[in-house]
Amino acid sequence: MQRSLEQRMAIKFCVKLEKSAAETIPMLKKAFGVDCLSGRKIFWWHKAFAESRVDVNDENRAGRPSTSSSDDNVLDLYYKTVIENYEIFEQQAYITI
Repeated sequence: MQRSLEQRMAIKFCVKLEKSAAETIPMLKKAFGVDCLSGRKIFWWHKAFAESRVDVNDENRAGRPSTSSSDDNVLDLYYKTVIENYEIFEQQAYITI
């Protein structure tokens, strides 16, 4: 996440320097190596900044809310699973005795 944010800032800087997307790609590949955004993403962000976009952050998207995997939800599921399996274990232990 942080690396892509840095790259978007670099793309925005290249746009301000009036570099083309084709000129921007090799510079980003050299600077970020294997962590570099794909050429398609670089072109997309370059175009967005060239069309006067100012924000380098991603826009909020519809979909699964981030709270769906909160610590509380994970703990609830964990305890529920432990209790269900413990009851099964008790039943099996009682049958074998």
